[in-house]
Amino acid sequence: MSALLSNAILLSLFIFSLAMVLTLVRLFNGPSAQDRVLALDYLYILAMLMMLVLGIRYSSDTYFEAALLIALLGFVGSFALAKFLLRGEVIE
Repeated sequence: MSALLSNAILLSLFIFSLAMVLTLVRLFNGPSAQDRVLALDYLYILAMLMMLVLGIRYSSDTYFEAALLIALLGFVGSFALAKFLLRGEVIE
């Protein structure tokens, strides 16, 4: 791995970590439930992106599979939370 790629990966991981910290602040201080749901959505997207970057860094397929699982579970969770906020129940 070249030095440029290694530095770019470290910088992107730092930026994703910083974004996660800021999103956690938004999650805990959000004035409404919709803000908190959006913060959770952004957290799962950031986690998925971090897994993809780690997969590139370590050249491992396991990280890509984990990113796919995070994306699938995050989508289902977002759908369930949106339905709950809209109707007040998840299962009809």
